[in-house]
Amino acid sequence: MKRVLFGRLPGILYVLCFYFVLANSVNAQTVPFRYALIPENPRPGEPVTVAVSAGSNARSAVLMMGGQRLTRAAFFFVPADGEAQSFMTAVLAVPATTRPGRAQINIESAAGIIGEIVLHIAEREFVSETIDLNETLSSIRADPDPQKTAESEYLWAILTRTGVDIYSFGTFSPPVTSTRRTSFFGDRRVFRYANGRTDTSIHAGVDYGVPKGTPVSACASGKVVLARFRIVTGNSVIIEHLPGVYSLYYHLDKIDVAEGVMVSAGTILGLSGATGLATGPHLHWEIRVSGENADPDAFISRPVLDKDAILGKISN
Repeated sequence: MKRVLFGRLPGILYVLCFYFVLANSVNAQTVPFRYALIPENPRPGEPVTVAVSAGSNARSAVLMMGGQRLTRAAFFFVPADGEAQSFMTAVLAVPATTRPGRAQINIESAAGIIGEIVLHIAEREFVSETIDLNETLSSIRADPDPQKTAESEYLWAILTRTGVDIYSFGTFSPPVTSTRRTSFFGDRRVFRYANGRTDTSIHAGVDYGVPKGTPVSACASGKVVLARFRIVTGNSVIIEHLPGVYSLYYHLDKIDVAEGVMVSAGTILGLSGATGLATGPHLHWEIRVSGENADPDAFISRPVLDKDAILGKISN
């Protein structure tokens, strides 16, 4: 019916109608643009860097699978450096519970979705472990406590905050010199309480089995946003490195930095210990990306904000 109607219109009116329909059709679809996606086949727990040109109006990157939103990260501006152009980037982490398969990242602006990037989540296996807790540790983990709730809410407000400052471009370094690990990222844990009951969780970081008093250093440059005692994690330090990217150091025996100070990679943050919910002396080292647990080893192996790699992909 539309073809017959258009066929009766004068030539110029036909052309105007054609472009009107075409324009509305394009606005309703995803607009293609240059982008960088590193890596293209991430495993559960690994960080993913998404970058687009500075003029794309991108506000957030949303990881989707099967129509379900898995995680979201806000874009932030990376200014031009010499001859290198500026760009917008977002760093998100694939949740450790994500199943392998096809996924997509929706690039969103204030007006809605402006792009879709298809990626494949690779398969990954995690270790399982059972941890026995005595009465004191069982109480710390299981008993309701308004103070614990307040501390948890305060922590979550920090970890889900996306600023604008970039403090580190390079790879991260391990916070201790020891390579002995007692737990790994993503371990599927079963906690066995003193009363015989059990509970499950997923280990959010890496545990280094180091003696009490071992120096703990900052994994990269950043700003200390938390340095205080918490009931569950004991003496704790948190550093902001990139907008939405934080490193966490738990169960310290001593804290040697204050909130609000700037630190460089290698700065001593304190000494390892066994404060809070700890079955023995160790350091729990954790990385969070827009609130999501991320594998620290991925940050050791590559920089998540590699400007040369990002610009190379955007340009090509």
